Amino acid sequence: MTPEYIVEMAKKSLEITILVSAPMLGFGLIIGVAVSIFQAVTSIQEMTLTFIPKIIGVMVATVVFFPWMLQMLMSFTSEIFINIPQYVK
Repeated sequence: MTPEYIVEMAKKSLEITILVSAPMLGFGLIIGVAVSIFQAVTSIQEMTLTFIPKIIGVMVATVVFFPWMLQMLMSFTSEIFINIPQYVK
Protein backbone atom coordinates (compact mmCIF):
# COMPACT_ATOMS: atom_id res chain seq x y z
CA MET A 1 0.00 0.00 0.00
CA THR A 2 1.64 3.18 -1.20
CA PRO A 3 1.20 6.64 0.32
CA GLU A 4 -0.49 7.78 -2.89
CA TYR A 5 -3.07 5.03 -2.50
CA ILE A 6 -3.76 6.06 1.09
CA VAL A 7 -4.16 9.70 0.05
CA GLU A 8 -6.51 8.67 -2.76
CA MET A 9 -8.59 6.55 -0.38
CA ALA A 10 -8.78 9.42 2.14
CA LYS A 11 -9.80 11.80 -0.65
CA LYS A 12 -12.53 9.42 -1.80
CA SER A 13 -13.75 9.01 1.82
CA LEU A 14 -14.02 12.77 2.30
CA GLU A 15 -15.77 13.15 -1.05
CA ILE A 16 -18.36 10.51 -0.14
CA THR A 17 -18.87 12.12 3.28
CA ILE A 18 -19.49 15.53 1.74
CA LEU A 19 -21.82 14.14 -0.93
CA VAL A 20 -23.86 12.14 1.57
CA SER A 21 -24.24 15.02 4.03
CA ALA A 22 -24.87 17.74 1.41
CA PRO A 23 -28.65 17.22 0.96
CA MET A 24 -29.40 17.55 4.67
CA LEU A 25 -27.06 20.49 5.11
CA GLY A 26 -28.48 22.19 2.02
CA PHE A 27 -32.07 21.79 3.15
CA GLY A 28 -31.16 23.06 6.63
CA LEU A 29 -29.38 26.07 5.14
CA ILE A 30 -32.20 27.01 2.78
CA ILE A 31 -34.88 26.61 5.44
CA GLY A 32 -32.79 28.51 8.00
CA VAL A 33 -32.31 31.46 5.65
CA ALA A 34 -36.01 31.47 4.72
CA VAL A 35 -37.10 31.42 8.37
CA SER A 36 -34.59 34.15 9.24
CA ILE A 37 -35.93 36.37 6.46
CA PHE A 38 -39.48 35.66 7.63
CA GLN A 39 -38.52 36.58 11.20
CA ALA A 40 -36.83 39.79 10.07
CA VAL A 41 -39.82 40.85 7.98
CA THR A 42 -42.42 40.09 10.64
CA SER A 43 -40.28 41.07 13.66
CA ILE A 44 -41.01 37.73 15.34
CA GLN A 45 -38.09 36.74 17.57
CA GLU A 46 -39.24 33.32 18.72
CA MET A 47 -36.27 30.98 19.15
CA THR A 48 -38.20 27.76 18.58
CA LEU A 49 -39.44 29.06 15.24
CA THR A 50 -35.97 28.50 13.77
CA PHE A 51 -35.46 24.94 15.00
CA ILE A 52 -38.74 23.18 14.21
CA PRO A 53 -38.77 23.91 10.43
CA LYS A 54 -35.10 22.96 10.16
CA ILE A 55 -35.66 19.66 11.95
CA ILE A 56 -38.64 18.85 9.74
CA GLY A 57 -36.75 19.87 6.59
CA VAL A 58 -33.72 17.77 7.45
CA MET A 59 -35.95 14.79 8.23
CA VAL A 60 -37.73 15.19 4.87
CA ALA A 61 -34.38 15.49 3.07
CA THR A 62 -33.16 12.35 4.81
CA VAL A 63 -36.24 10.39 3.76
CA VAL A 64 -36.13 11.67 0.17
CA PHE A 65 -32.40 11.21 -0.37
CA PHE A 66 -31.93 8.05 1.73
CA PRO A 67 -31.96 5.58 -1.21
CA TRP A 68 -29.31 7.62 -3.02
CA MET A 69 -27.18 8.01 0.13
CA LEU A 70 -27.47 4.28 0.85
CA GLN A 71 -26.41 3.44 -2.71
CA MET A 72 -23.36 5.73 -2.45
CA LEU A 73 -22.30 4.25 0.89
CA MET A 74 -22.89 0.66 -0.22
CA SER A 75 -20.86 1.07 -3.40
CA PHE A 76 -18.01 2.72 -1.49
CA THR A 77 -18.04 0.00 1.17
CA SER A 78 -18.13 -2.80 -1.38
CA GLU A 79 -15.24 -1.14 -3.24
CA ILE A 80 -13.23 -1.12 -0.02
CA PHE A 81 -14.02 -4.78 0.71
CA ILE A 82 -13.17 -5.83 -2.85
CA ASN A 83 -9.81 -4.05 -2.64
CA ILE A 84 -8.76 -5.58 0.70
CA PRO A 85 -6.12 -7.79 -1.00
CA GLN A 86 -4.49 -4.65 -2.40
CA TYR A 87 -4.38 -3.10 1.08
CA VAL A 88 -2.44 -6.06 2.45
CA LYS A 89 0.27 -5.87 -0.23
